[in-house]
Amino acid sequence: MRKLSWLLSGVVLGFVAAHFVNGTPGGRRFFERVNRGVEEFNRAFSTGYHEAEAAVDELADDVESALSKLRDKNAAD
Repeated sequence: MRKLSWLLSGVVLGFVAAHFVNGTPGGRRFFERVNRGVEEFNRAFSTGYHEAEAAVDELADDVESALSKLRDKNAAD
């Protein structure tokens, strides 16, 4: 329970500090840069995820096709 209270205290203090830092022009610029970085990361992650998903779908289609050919070959024999 003690660790949880320390964690919550740190989160609250972090929000308070961020609020005060965001009140300055330099702080706003800092948070704008952080937000741009987060947005870039999200776009890159999303793009990579969709590319990997497409590759997995393509691989699944190839495996399904190969299994179908084997099944057809075995049925003909």
